[in-house]
Amino acid sequence: MALKRMVVEFGMGTDLGGADYTKAAIRAVKDALWHNSLTVADAFGVPRDAMQIEVHIGAGDPDQIDKQAVAETFPYGEVAVTATHGGMDILKDDGVDRTVLVNAAVVVSLDLPTGGEAA
Repeated sequence: MALKRMVVEFGMGTDLGGADYTKAAIRAVKDALWHNSLTVADAFGVPRDAMQIEVHIGAGDPDQIDKQAVAETFPYGEVAVTATHGGMDILKDDGVDRTVLVNAAVVVSLDLPTGGEAA
């Protein structure tokens, strides 16, 4: 068996007024998921819960992201969330409040036989 990368999707999420990085991260993940229905597990005859899902989040303040809340966005699969510096913070006219923009990359892998086909 070998872990094979099957899907890579990207998304962007924002929180316009509350500077809530977790809210923006969840929106970025949902944006990525809306680009695809993640049926690769079914196509290879593998249970959906067997999907290995890596979520990479880029945010201005990655320590403010609730990784568990982001992971709970996924209905199935084994999810691992990492957060690093990235995204963008845009100050508002008052110089205090800000809009946060967060980027997400979702990588889905399956553990398949070396030949690439499910048993």
